[in-house]
Amino acid sequence: MRVAILSDIHGNNVALETVLSDLKIIQPDMLVCLGDVAVIGPHPQKVIEQLRSLECSFVMGNTDSWVLAPKPWETENEVQQAFLEIELWCAQQLSNEDLEFISKFQSIQEIIFENGEIMLCCHGSPRSYNDVIGSTTSEEELDNFLSGVQAKILVSGHTHEPMYRVYQDKVLINPGSVGLPRIIKGEQVRHPLWAEYAVVECGNDDFGLELRRTSVKKEALEQAVADSGMPHAKLWLRDWS
Repeated sequence: MRVAILSDIHGNNVALETVLSDLKIIQPDMLVCLGDVAVIGPHPQKVIEQLRSLECSFVMGNTDSWVLAPKPWETENEVQQAFLEIELWCAQQLSNEDLEFISKFQSIQEIIFENGEIMLCCHGSPRSYNDVIGSTTSEEELDNFLSGVQAKILVSGHTHEPMYRVYQDKVLINPGSVGLPRIIKGEQVRHPLWAEYAVVECGNDDFGLELRRTSVKKEALEQAVADSGMPHAKLWLRDWS
């Protein structure tokens, strides 16, 4: 059985459409979304519309939870204030029906493969969507995040960085971000022009993982942002390259 895993779409329908086109070629047996679907990008409502049409299991992310009852958060500079205004704009674009759809997302999802292996799906960790499981997360932190977890395969999002890591008897996977991938060098953050997702395959004694990328055209992003009317459009586009 092959499971495609999407995460962190963040209201970027241009990126989502490139992934959905790729999935038509891959033809997975199941689709899981690890949350953070609508907030921060130019297409909050379009993304929800696309996702609602899919046969997909959904996990609640931190921005999904926030948008159900949006409140301003404390900002420390002009850039943070601008992104707060983008997030509040995203929340305003969603209908009651959209919010009801998001409210049904689960904190975790379990996928059971035909060989009985269990894959646990979450946004941050099984404990909280705010937890960070990354390539440099200490084993002490992992002990805390994964205490009591029996599943041998864990997939999580939140970091926007693809990952494959072995921890004790478990495989830890992050599919990266569909709509807001990032490369961090020192204090600089760049959003590369691609969309990321993963395909996990498990059967008998076999395990397979493919971390995939699909190209995103900057011209399409620029046009989509211009058409959306989102605030601070230039700032949102600034680090895409």
